[in-house]
Amino acid sequence: MSVMRRLGLGPDRATALHVGVLVVLLALHFVLPDYHHISIARIMVLACFAMGYNIAFGYSGLLSLGHAMFFAAGLYGAGLAAQFLDVPATGGLLIGILGALALVITFGAVALRTTGVSFMIVTLMFAQAVFLIIYYFGEFTRGDEGFIVPDAMRAAFGYALNEPTARYLVAFGLFAVCLIISLAIARSGLGRVLVAIRENEDRARMLGYDIYRMKLLALLISGGMAGAAGAVYAMLFGYVGATFASIEYSILPLLWVLVGGAGTVLGPFVGTLAMFYLIDITSGLTTAYLLVVGLALIGLVLFFPKGILGTIRERWASWLP
Repeated sequence: MSVMRRLGLGPDRATALHVGVLVVLLALHFVLPDYHHISIARIMVLACFAMGYNIAFGYSGLLSLGHAMFFAAGLYGAGLAAQFLDVPATGGLLIGILGALALVITFGAVALRTTGVSFMIVTLMFAQAVFLIIYYFGEFTRGDEGFIVPDAMRAAFGYALNEPTARYLVAFGLFAVCLIISLAIARSGLGRVLVAIRENEDRARMLGYDIYRMKLLALLISGGMAGAAGAVYAMLFGYVGATFASIEYSILPLLWVLVGGAGTVLGPFVGTLAMFYLIDITSGLTTAYLLVVGLALIGLVLFFPKGILGTIRERWASWLP
C-alpha cells in the first residue's frame, strides 16, 4: 500500500475508475466474439501508442508530427530481429524498446533545441527521414509491401502470441502497464512539472527547472511507450510495413488524444476506441464514411471542445486525472 501511495495511486475515485476499466477489459476477454476480441486487442496496443503521445503532447505541450518513427522503431526492431536473427518475442520487445529510446535520444538532442512551429517541422523531417530509410533498405524491410513475422518467432514463455488468448492477454498486460505509468506520472511531481512547462515554460525555467532535461525525460517515456506498442504489435499481429512509419500514423495518435482528451489519463484509450469503431461501423454502412467521421469530429469540437474526457473533467468531474 505504501508503494501505491508513493506512486500516487491511493484508494480514491480516480484510482477506482482506472482499476475498474482494467477489470472490465479483462472480463471482456471471456465474452467477446472473435471479431471484437481481436479488435479490442488491437485497440489496447494502439492506445498505448496514444498514451505515449499524450505524455509528450498532453502533459508537456510537445506537438510532434513525427511520433510514427518511434512506433516504427519498435515495430521494425522486433520484426527484423525475428525475421533475420531468429530472436523470439521477448528479445524482440527489448530490441524494439531500445531502438525507440536510441532514436528518441538522437532526435531529442536536435529537436528539443527548437520550439513551437520549428519543433513540429523538425519532428516531421525526422519522421520522413525514417520513412525514407525504410524504403532505402527495401531489400530487408520490403517497403510498402512489408513482411510477415515468422510464427516460430512469435512466442513467449512457451505461448504462441498468434493464439487469441495469448494475444489478448499480452495486449492487456501492455495496456495495464502503460495506464499505471500514465496515472502515476499524472499524479506525481514530474507530471505537475511537465504541466507547468506546458502552460508557461519561461516561468518554469525561472523556478529553477531544467526545461531541456524535463522535456527529454518526457520524450523518453513517450517514445518508450510508442516503441513498446510497435514491438508488441509486430509480435501479436505478425505484420511489419512502412505504412506504420508514414505521416498518417503520426497524425492518428494526435487525433486519438484530442478526441479522448489531451492531458487526461484515459483520454487516449477513449479516443482510440471511439475512432476505431466510428470508422469501422460507418465504413460498413457507406463508402462516404469519411464524411460521416468528419461530421462527427465537427460535432465533437462544438460540444466537447477539450475532448470527451477533457470536457467531462472540466464540467462535471474535476477529480479525473
